[in-house]
This record gives sequence, C-alpha cells and structure tokens, in this order.
Amino acid sequence: MAPTALLSVSDKRGLVPLAEGLLAQGYALLSSGGTAAALTAAGLPVTKVAEHTGAPEILGGRVKTLHPRVHGGILARRDDPAHRADLEAQAIVPIDVVVVNLYPFRSTVADPGVSWDTAIETIDIGGPAMVRAAAKNHADVVVLTDPDQYPGFLASLAAGQVDGALRRRLALAAFAHTAAYDAAIAGWIDGRLAAEQAATGEAEQPLRLELPLRQVLRYGENPHQSARWFGEASLGWGAARQLQGKELSYNNLIDLEAALTTVAAFGYGPGAEPAAVVIKHTNPCGVALGSDTADALLRALDADRVSAFGGIVALNGVVGLAAAEHLAGLFLECVVAPSFSGEARQRLAAKANLRLLELDARAVAEASGRLQLRSVLGGVLAQQADDGLADSDGWQVASERQPSASEWRDLRFAWQVVRHVRSNAILVAQGGRTLGVGAGQMNRVGSARLALEAAGDAARGAVLASDGFFPFDDTVLLAARHGITAVIQPGGSKRDPDSIAACKANGMAMVITGRRHFLH
Repeated sequence: MAPTALLSVSDKRGLVPLAEGLLAQGYALLSSGGTAAALTAAGLPVTKVAEHTGAPEILGGRVKTLHPRVHGGILARRDDPAHRADLEAQAIVPIDVVVVNLYPFRSTVADPGVSWDTAIETIDIGGPAMVRAAAKNHADVVVLTDPDQYPGFLASLAAGQVDGALRRRLALAAFAHTAAYDAAIAGWIDGRLAAEQAATGEAEQPLRLELPLRQVLRYGENPHQSARWFGEASLGWGAARQLQGKELSYNNLIDLEAALTTVAAFGYGPGAEPAAVVIKHTNPCGVALGSDTADALLRALDADRVSAFGGIVALNGVVGLAAAEHLAGLFLECVVAPSFSGEARQRLAAKANLRLLELDARAVAEASGRLQLRSVLGGVLAQQADDGLADSDGWQVASERQPSASEWRDLRFAWQVVRHVRSNAILVAQGGRTLGVGAGQMNRVGSARLALEAAGDAARGAVLASDGFFPFDDTVLLAARHGITAVIQPGGSKRDPDSIAACKANGMAMVITGRRHFLH
C-alpha cells in the first residue's frame, strides 16, 4: 500500500513543489477544499477528503475532516496490533504525513473593525485537531505546519533520514503552532471582553501569553547571560527582512525597538514626514526631520556624531543612494527602514557586518497598540503603550510671553521626542533637530546640565523639553543661562509658580502640557 499524505493548508506557499516531491516518493495525496483545488489546478492527482471518508462536507465546511477515517488514520500506532486490527476492520488507510497550517485568524483580527461573528467564523477547528493528532503520534506520522519546513523535509525524505529526532522537532513546532494560534484567539477575545469590562467596571481577565520560540540568541545583554527571542514570524520584528549583516543580538533588538518607536512618532512608510533617529543604548542621541530621508539622516547624525558611533539608525522612508552615502562612512550596528533601493543596497553591501532590516508599515501597524510587558520578581507588569501622537489641545501657555511660531514648531518636535528618552529626560532642540539629550539621571537638573552642555552655543535660541515637571526652578534658571528661549513640561509641581516666575524674569515662554511621559 502506498504511503498517504494529507494536505490542508491556508498558506499555500510551496504547496505544489511539496506535493510533487511527495508524489515522486510514491505518496498518495489526500486533500480538501481550496488545497485540493490548488493541487488539481496544478495537474496533480489528489483524492478529496469527502471521497476518502464517504461523508460530504457539512455545515458550510465547518465539518469535513472530523471523521474516524481521518483521525483513525493519523492516530493509529503502527506497532500496536489492536490498532492495526481496528484499521483493518474499518478499512481505514494509515496517514503517514500531515501538512496543515491554520485559518488566518491573526490577519483577520488585525482589522480593528472586524466583527465578532467574522472573527469567530475564522477560528479553525479541524486543522488544530489534525495537527495535534499527528504531533501526538509523531513516531509514525510526520507533521508539517510551516512552508519553510518543506524543503528540508523533502531532502530528508529523499535521503531516507526522516528519523526520530526530526519527527520530534517537527512535533514540537506543531504543538507550538497550535498553542500560539489558541493564544491569539484567547488574546483577541480577552481584549474584546476587557473593553466591555472597562465599560461595566467588571474585573479584568488573566493575562494569557503563548509565543513560539523564534531564535536562540548568542547571548543576552552580556556574554555570560543566555537569551532567547520569542515572537510570531509574521508580526512586528518577526516580519522584518534582514538584507545583510550578522545575526541580531539581544541588545540590537532592544535598541531597534527604541529606534522604531521614536521614528514612528513622525509617521512610518509612504506619506510620512521624513525623519531619522540615531539610538545609543536605547536613548536617542540624534533625531531630525528633513526635506527627504537623506537630509533627515544627515541632520540626525550631525546632532551628535560622537555618540552615533556604533549606534542604531531608524528611518521612516525609503533609503536611497544619497542616504546610503551618509551611512557608508560610519560604524553602525543596524539600520531599519521601510525599504532600501537597489542602489542603496549595492552601496552598503561592502559593510558586510552592518545589519540592514526592511520592516514595512503594515507589519508595524499590526503590532502596534499591544500591551507592553515587563517581568518583575515572581510576576509580569502590563501597560498600555505610550504611543499616542502628541495632542496639543490641552496645552496651556503659563508664561506671560507667548511662544513665537518657530518656537511652537520646536516645542512640538521636542515634546514628541523627549517621551522616547529615559527618565529623567531633558531634550534641547531647534529647527526640527535635537541639539542635546540628557537621559536617565537621578535628578532633573542633572539631565538638564548634560543636554545643555551637549548643545553648547547652539542652545541659544533653542527650546527645552522635560518629560516630567520641574520640582524646583533650578532647571529653568540653568536653561536661561544657556540661552534657551522656551520650555515645555507637564506641570503639576507645587513649585510651578517658581518656574513660571523664572521664565518671566528671563523673558522665556513656558508651555504646560498636563501629561507626563516617564520612560523607565
């Protein structure tokens, strides 16, 4: 009897070459629905599941593979005489390979306007049942859940090397696939219920988290720390396409996240105002707007070329040859952008260790707005991301002097950037570019000294932003001595009147936003 392979896939990448490879090895093909149609269209012989079971699909396709002739063929242990007897008594053909990936639930619910009924109807039932059955019986059944597994499996099959170790690895991937799928469903339902509970005041649901292992990293923050990367291959950084360079490290990923969130504050992808960000140890050392991507990059690099050495660069538009020329002469760890032109890639190819990553706007949008998680001893903290664009509706001018038009532009820019600087955060900016950044100091005036000293003489006529309120007037007085003409801060200190008086005495403008942006 010829071995049998059951194929039922939503993602049809590589389906026909896999089927051709199985046929070449003497397998009979069993399939249903769109998969059977695709194989038939390719001219390949395939038996439909309904013909195999003798039972038609019912309930609009909800029930088609949930049948003893399918699951008996998958779950039967070949070394168990009782199982073999059951197969013979029921005339059930053993199924030796199961190729299944699941209905696209994640892409369906990525649409924030998707209805409850539409999302629920996308939940796969038969697929997970077949995957789990095959994974359980992996000693006798090979289970494939990802098109990227097909070439390696076919090579092993042709070489006669589909051994126990390979079967166990594929079974692990299968269980991880269904676990992540169930977690995505639970997470979406949890989010919908949480929104309803927020309206009714009911208690929130427990946090459910199940992410597949994406990569074992070389090490963590330091070489003596082990690290792994968990995440969906099609979501967020998992969807990034690395064009060249070394393997990503733990620190690379942390810094890339900081770079992307900062540059995306000005939009990301087609239509975005050109912006560039240079990150060093999660803090922006240079951020700038420009007439185009290359201009924004040059201005961001010029903001602090010393700190840019060994940094991470994020751009929100296409990287062309002119931008590549600015990058070519620097030592950088990573560059991420929506896309790179062919000329840019050719220019940067000589920098073999430079990691170039393309991450399109769709992948960023689908991953945005999710809870931010951080581990603490014995638990996990979760919060809504601080990713809303700066809303100036509630801002108030607290000083006697109103900001000028150019100061208003700089204040908005500075406020947009300072929320991506580690607290205590002070930022000096002018003309759509950072001039100095003070990050992570134990007191606010200490951060101000760093930012103002970095800006130097360029601070004269510039603006200053603070992520938190001024507890004393010392930061305003220091800013005045360096020539700062306008400041922006959340307000809320008992000593706000002292800082406002300091602005009046020095002819400075002060804007109070009413919203803090701590980043720890």
